[in-house]
Amino acid sequence: MDILISRQNGILIIEFNRPEKKNSITSAMYQTMADALKTGEQDKTVRVILFCGKPDIFTAGNDLEDFMNTPPGSDLADRPVAQFMLHLIGVTKPVITAVAGAAVGIGTTMLLHCDMVYAADNAKFSMPFTRLGLCPEFASSMLLPQVVGYPRAAEKLLLGEPFSAEEAYEMGLINKILSQAQLMPYVLAQAAKLTRLPASSLRTTKSLMKAYQADKIKEKMMEENEHFGKMLLSEEAKEAFTAFFEKRKPDFTKLS
Repeated sequence: MDILISRQNGILIIEFNRPEKKNSITSAMYQTMADALKTGEQDKTVRVILFCGKPDIFTAGNDLEDFMNTPPGSDLADRPVAQFMLHLIGVTKPVITAVAGAAVGIGTTMLLHCDMVYAADNAKFSMPFTRLGLCPEFASSMLLPQVVGYPRAAEKLLLGEPFSAEEAYEMGLINKILSQAQLMPYVLAQAAKLTRLPASSLRTTKSLMKAYQADKIKEKMMEENEHFGKMLLSEEAKEAFTAFFEKRKPDFTKLS
């Protein structure tokens, strides 16, 4: 299974499990995670949701071959990735994420919608949308400046370069850096603390922190999706994807 779903004392664990493809995410994987989030939200025995990957890779982002075979339509809600993100945004229970290795594209974007994020010292984050001739997605163009400040967000979104766990911590994107060996035990211990607290108090507290901008997030998602769909058909995106499959650097210098 490319996504492993398990339960541990009130913790629903959603694990990327496609290491041979660097945990790159297919439409089927997004659907599995969306369904897991929906079930976890409805199941009263689930108190906390935890995302994790492997010790050397969180996720390389979208599986580009699968992505090109199932291009997004105009209706955002029809896409499994959108169903996953909408469930992640809407879940009322605490969501914790453990990141080790690379977290590319949506691997970083999704962290902006989680409640607590812990990273191993080998973690690398990136949002390389401009490098693919695309634009930010899932409200990252709004949330990243809010979290890390505009100058840092501009640097990360415009250049699309990877950045370290130390920089992510300094910017306020993650809660704590741990060794690879310490990461999962620590995150599971944090999740266990939450399972022992009153569920209604956790839900209310999370709602108070997030509800005020829920509509703005969805509006920004729709705006980004409109641009994203148009840019996916552009010459820049064509060059970026062609270069990826040909294993060469793209050349955007003749495009404007």
